[in-house]
Amino acid sequence: MATETLDIERIEPPFWWVGMRTGALELMVHGEGVAAWVPAIEDPSIGIAEIASCGNPNYLFISLLLSPEARPGTATIMFRKGDTQIPVDYELRPRVPEQQRRYGLDGKDVILNLMPDRFSNGNPEIDRVAGFHEAVERDNIACGRHGGDLQGIIGQLDYIADMGYTAIWMTPLTESNQERYSYHGYAATDTYRVDPRFGTNDDYVRLTTLARAKGIGIIHDVVLNHIGSEHWWMRDLPAPDWVTHRGSFTPTNHAHTTPNDPYASSADRESYIAGWFDTCMPDMNHRNPHVATDQIQNTIWWVEFLGLAAIRVDTYGYSDPEFLAAWSRRLTTDYPELGMIGETWSSNPVTIAYWLNGTRNSNGYVSHLPSAMDYPLSNLLRKVLTAEDSLHSGLFQLYEGLTNDVLYPDPAMMILFEGNHDIPRLFSMLGEDFDLYRMALVYLLTIRRIPQLYYGTEILMTSPLVRDDGAFRQDFPGGWQGDSVNARTGEGLSSRQREAQAFVRKLLNWRKRQPVIHHGKLMHFAPDYGSYVYFRYDAHALVMVVLNKNPDPHRLDTARFREVLPSKRRATDVLSGATYDLSDELVVPARSALLLEVDMAGMEP
Repeated sequence: MATETLDIERIEPPFWWVGMRTGALELMVHGEGVAAWVPAIEDPSIGIAEIASCGNPNYLFISLLLSPEARPGTATIMFRKGDTQIPVDYELRPRVPEQQRRYGLDGKDVILNLMPDRFSNGNPEIDRVAGFHEAVERDNIACGRHGGDLQGIIGQLDYIADMGYTAIWMTPLTESNQERYSYHGYAATDTYRVDPRFGTNDDYVRLTTLARAKGIGIIHDVVLNHIGSEHWWMRDLPAPDWVTHRGSFTPTNHAHTTPNDPYASSADRESYIAGWFDTCMPDMNHRNPHVATDQIQNTIWWVEFLGLAAIRVDTYGYSDPEFLAAWSRRLTTDYPELGMIGETWSSNPVTIAYWLNGTRNSNGYVSHLPSAMDYPLSNLLRKVLTAEDSLHSGLFQLYEGLTNDVLYPDPAMMILFEGNHDIPRLFSMLGEDFDLYRMALVYLLTIRRIPQLYYGTEILMTSPLVRDDGAFRQDFPGGWQGDSVNARTGEGLSSRQREAQAFVRKLLNWRKRQPVIHHGKLMHFAPDYGSYVYFRYDAHALVMVVLNKNPDPHRLDTARFREVLPSKRRATDVLSGATYDLSDELVVPARSALLLEVDMAGMEP
């Protein structure tokens, strides 16, 4: 009689930790015929709560309970079939002490968004990796890989810290062995592995550790809604309903409002949630409990493995709402201080607010997500600066747009961005008008939000105004050997680019030292003939911001602002160093942004 054999191809998660807040852990075991085997663990500190399969004999799901007495080391899972026993080791690691981590985002942060493939090539030896479809093709701007990697980002950390950033959000680094557009990262083929053309998991740990030492937190990009069509699951699905529509492409309707639209049809809701984002992006079926558990654990695994400051979730609202509630609840239970940012690409603030923790939704839906990308205000900012100013257009729209803050449980936690990898560059959107560019960034960095800038904004990178992803994602100058322009050293930059870079550096580093901007209150005054005034204030400091789009100097009667601005005050402009007497009148230079620190000497808190 032949001896039974068992070949375990993989176990996910690949390892776990003892001492987690939640002791439950479900292992997905993949190997030919594994469902016919019965697992057992003799360690009394590790219990098996349930053993399940989903119809595919090559998968087994083992639900474990790790007691507080469980210790780091190797747990042996004994697989039995008849008289045959085969041991399989599973690693349990000790947790890194909490004080060595950097959880959370708040108003003191400024986020840099970058695309790893297009930022800096620090290790050309991994430009081509055996077994991976795409190698470096830097001339292919539209969809080719360019060779940026984790070592390249590590090499730019001093520049990033010097500029004044406190957090880095990178588009996904997980393996994406797709035939095309693999640099993009949003079609993962292995969600537990860094794509080897970026480096290794250990390189990612090294980046996170070195960044943290410089006061920079890492934000990991998570995709819950879909995987890549070349994901290893797709060759042997754990269950027929592991992805939606039984693995057959059926497009989503992209109807973001359907989850909370009281008049939406069930068919439209289902199309939005279960439809595929793209032909190469199979949609995950979160109603299968093993899918839901797998993705919750995957997020926790990266948070724990890296000691992340935050996670950013792509295409947030496309996933099943009940799953998102469970996912956000579990993450906030295990990591109460963790930053969590959801992306729903909608200009409707009601749609954004629906997903936020603390929103009182009419249908009773409860989310635990603390933060979201503020598309409504970001879109307004990019639009109004080039619009004609009137009673209901231009800066007045920006003023009125803040009324939407009544919908957000904590507006200060919203992420306000000037650009990202999916939209035209800010400088191009503003007609390459440097004065408007300065106004946009002053607003972004002083309003009551967590600001995010896109790489290259500080050196006035441009793009077409129509959808052109490759052009939105140009290589960062100086990130490759032989580049004639180097943003880090300044070599090859124009005088205007160097001016912009110095402006952003000064503004970001000033902001770092300003608790009144981080956590202070906001009061604004209705725009007046193309000028807009608002204040950030607390018991100890007062900052006055003035935007003037007019082609001529604009006179402001400061008595209008006495509600927040004490009489007989002087102020210093952070940007120019000029001083202003605010006793009666303020003359604002043409097409300018003033960032005034008001002298509060002698004033009672």
